[in-house]
Amino acid sequence: MTTPDGGVPDRMRVAVLDEPHRIGIEYRPTPIPAEGEVLVRVTAVGVCGSDVHYYEHGRIGDFVVTAPLVLGHEAGGRIVAVGPGVPRARVGERVAVEPGRSCGECSECTAGRYNLCPRMRFFGTPPVDGALCEYVCVLSRLAFAVPESISDDAAGLLEPLSVGIWAARKAAVTGGSSVFIAGAGPIGLVTTQVARAFGATEVVVSDVSEERLRVAQSFGATSVSGPGEGDGAFDAFIDCSGAPSAIEAGVRRVRPAGSAVLVGMGPDDLPLPLGVIQQREVRLTGTFRYANTWPTAIALTASGRVDLDAMVTAHFALAATEDALLATRKPGQIKVIVQPHVT
Repeated sequence: MTTPDGGVPDRMRVAVLDEPHRIGIEYRPTPIPAEGEVLVRVTAVGVCGSDVHYYEHGRIGDFVVTAPLVLGHEAGGRIVAVGPGVPRARVGERVAVEPGRSCGECSECTAGRYNLCPRMRFFGTPPVDGALCEYVCVLSRLAFAVPESISDDAAGLLEPLSVGIWAARKAAVTGGSSVFIAGAGPIGLVTTQVARAFGATEVVVSDVSEERLRVAQSFGATSVSGPGEGDGAFDAFIDCSGAPSAIEAGVRRVRPAGSAVLVGMGPDDLPLPLGVIQQREVRLTGTFRYANTWPTAIALTASGRVDLDAMVTAHFALAATEDALLATRKPGQIKVIVQPHVT
């Protein structure tokens, strides 16, 4: 392992989900990068709804927490050591971490759909530990260098931005598109920004919260509406709510040959207007994470076309990780950041 002058401590602090509603701080050996890996000193971790769901329920679908788990997958930091085969020059780089490690060999990976890899190891998803700790090892190719114009917080939030980019790509959003987005939470807000950055001239956002709708307007929504309000047809509908009623209503507002993209985590079964889908030849798809989005995310953020820093509403130290998870439920919060090296 190659390290900068001063080295790296032998032990690090880690926030561990021991069981639902219980986060503990413990010390573990600092990982050593293997061949092709880099060691990243984590400076910012965004708290995601999935982290909160694991904290509250101990599972998401088939992913069940059966042993102590480190949460967190929205990470940015600085490379402090490299393993064999990685250029020494990478030490010192500020990076954003793509948190999924695919096998690179299966039919999905070789077809470029590595987000669908059946052997994917994804940070903070059982049984894989995540980034709510002081140091993580990742493959060198999954640590993307970011310019100084991108803050530590924004480097971590390139991950949810990637979700929005993937959704907009699936929806075929382009110059002049009209887009209807259900849900003005963090993913709805980044998707709104991406749709505008991709050239959409009409972006309507719907939500049950008037406060969130006001925020959506500040992030580029051309208009907003409550559930069941408004009319008109759209080139694309992107659901970021997971609410069955919102999904059904949104699909009905898609123009012939338009797209409906499901991003939000909803129930396993829900009603869909099949007559509308068939008669209008609506393209309906789900999304699962993303693939090949980080260069676009970095470019949009560095250019100012997307503002991730404006989404950050609170910071917490690693020792206050449990408070950070609980804070996401409070009114007015958009994105909460944990800073592992802040005491």
